[in-house]
Amino acid sequence: MRTKILITLLIYMMVQAVLFGIGMVVVLATPLKEQADVLIPWVVGITFIIAVPVALGIAPRMKAMRELRSRKPSEDPRL
Repeated sequence: MRTKILITLLIYMMVQAVLFGIGMVVVLATPLKEQADVLIPWVVGITFIIAVPVALGIAPRMKAMRELRSRKPSEDPRL
C-alpha cells in the first residue's frame, strides 16, 4: 500500500504541473487574458482537484508495469 501511495504522489505532482501549464496557456494565449486576475486562481484550484483522479488512475498501471518487469521469465503468466 505504501508503494501505491508514493507512486500516486509522484504522479500527482507531474500531472498537476502539466494540467496547470495547459490551463495557463489557455488563459494567457487567448482573449481570456483580460480576465487573467480572476481565472488564474480558478486554474490553480481546478488543476489541483482534477489531478487527483488522474493520478489515482495512472498509479496502479505504473505499479503493475513495475511488478511485471521485476518478475523472472519463469513466473511470467503470458508465456
